[in-house]
Amino acid sequence: MATASRTTTSIPVLLLKTRSVPADGYEELFSTLDDGTYDPVFVPVLEHRFKQAALNQVRRCITSGGFAPDPEQGLAKYGAIIFTSQRAVEALAEIVGDIKRDGIHSLDELLPSTLPFYVVGPATARGLRALNLPCPILGEETGNGEVLSTFIMEHYNGLYPGTTKPPILFLVGEKRRDIIPRTLQSDDLPPGKKSQVDEIVIYETGEMLSFKTNFSSVWQKKKRSQPSCQWVVVFSPTGCKAMLESLNFLDLGTGKVRSDIASSSIFVATIGPTTRDYLINEFGFTPDVCAEKPSPEGIVQAIQAYRRPST
Repeated sequence: MATASRTTTSIPVLLLKTRSVPADGYEELFSTLDDGTYDPVFVPVLEHRFKQAALNQVRRCITSGGFAPDPEQGLAKYGAIIFTSQRAVEALAEIVGDIKRDGIHSLDELLPSTLPFYVVGPATARGLRALNLPCPILGEETGNGEVLSTFIMEHYNGLYPGTTKPPILFLVGEKRRDIIPRTLQSDDLPPGKKSQVDEIVIYETGEMLSFKTNFSSVWQKKKRSQPSCQWVVVFSPTGCKAMLESLNFLDLGTGKVRSDIASSSIFVATIGPTTRDYLINEFGFTPDVCAEKPSPEGIVQAIQAYRRPST
């Protein structure tokens, strides 16, 4: 996408994540903010690999009408899909792209407006909207799995009052919390409130072996342009140790933060309290800011509040 022209005074914002496709909210916001003040750069920490067998399974389910109500029986095989990660959205985007290229099926019929897409936040919602499907995208204001599961329970039971309802498909990675299926299928719920959740592990994740080298190369290159400062935005505990080692923030003897880095021109922001607390508890390192909301807007607000403290 087109970005504002950069000067040597632009503030690098090193986003420790893979760029989301087809659009990334962090890139879009930072690239257009304050007339090019910020220079967003992605430094992936995790390597995501789609599981081809799972992609094929979901594609077959879509093209066989598994998400469209049966004209005779009334119910589809699945009545909704849950997305709690950008990778799951990208997996669907790949499947949808393949179906479009085939040109055999009508996606509006296979993925109809009666099929809710439940999402945990604005990033997943944004990615799904870019696919231009008729499915309603719901839950982006929930923010976490616990709140989303409550939302789904109320909304889905409203769509299917009574005990007969199709299962919900949940596209997940191999590393995930089970709070959503556990909540929706809890034995504490009356039969009419339970919903079956079928999980398909559609991608696997591992830390990139080259992350530390890549990160060091990026921040040192940006430093040569002599910006006023650099920001590092951390999205998970994965890669935190390599990041701190690269910045020479750690005492190699103790594995804890050095005492003489107060004057560093590199600042650290975390997407939320889980990563912030990990940095504090594991390394004794307190990030400069922590976003109040896990979103591009939340990160921007935290950084700008730090740069422009109230007097």
